[in-house]
Amino acid sequence: MLNLQQREHRQAWVLLAPMVIMMLLLTAWPLLRTLWLSFTDAALISTGTSPNYIGLDNYIYALTDPDFRDAFGRTLYFTVVSVAIEGVLGVLVALLLNQKFVGRNILRVLVILPWALPTIVNAMMWRLNFNPDYGSINALLTQLGILDSYRSWLGSTDAALNSVMFADIWKNYPLVTLLVLAALQSIPEDLYEAARLDGASAWRRFRAITFPAIVAPLGVALVLRTIDAFKVFDIIYVMTRGGPMDSTKTLSFFVYQESFSYMRAGSGAAYAILMALMCAVLIAIYLLMLLRQRRRSTAHEA
Repeated sequence: MLNLQQREHRQAWVLLAPMVIMMLLLTAWPLLRTLWLSFTDAALISTGTSPNYIGLDNYIYALTDPDFRDAFGRTLYFTVVSVAIEGVLGVLVALLLNQKFVGRNILRVLVILPWALPTIVNAMMWRLNFNPDYGSINALLTQLGILDSYRSWLGSTDAALNSVMFADIWKNYPLVTLLVLAALQSIPEDLYEAARLDGASAWRRFRAITFPAIVAPLGVALVLRTIDAFKVFDIIYVMTRGGPMDSTKTLSFFVYQESFSYMRAGSGAAYAILMALMCAVLIAIYLLMLLRQRRRSTAHEA
């Protein structure tokens, strides 16, 4: 019996070996290479000499760089506000789509559509919508009397980041909606009927029945969106290129500029490692949430 288990164990590792090797080549090696570069003064353009080891200088410079701190603040603002709005909007839309009404299936397709669009397409579309000369946003707001004249949304340091957030929220809130809607449809209708017979109000039914059922998938959706929003890059690259005056320059864009615009591979690698550590903290939170949810489910079944 033991020999059979040992053979099965070896066979499993033989089958997994190609995947493990590919993961090491595609993930571990680039990460280790980036870590090594972060301790050097390497430049992206070869100077004919080997990079010099400079220890923690890149990290010290990064942590004391006011531009890096500003980029972190903008990233934090972008992440917290956009994810909070996506959470609230996603739940409200899911509650609406869970009701029975004519055209519900068509509305569900329309809600999913923004999420199905590639990020680059979404960014270009909203860049055109926010155009100061012929954009639909200015046309709509002026016709409604909210604005007196057209405004340069993406050219204003006060409005650019919020405009990009608007486009990002429009694309990504359907993810929250889909996960919450799936949880809502798993709730037995008998629970609501019993609550109505007991005289429970709509708010009481939501608090006692609906919210406990959606809290787990909602938490997973928000954590995944937090990780994704924290490393936002592509939508900013297309819509604003980090401007105007660095008002939309997030951490990912900061790393991109440091590495590829200023050709400083060493300091760019240090910035990338710091950002990866921040993302690792978010991933750890996500894993802890999954573990806690699994323990709750096991205890409930027991």
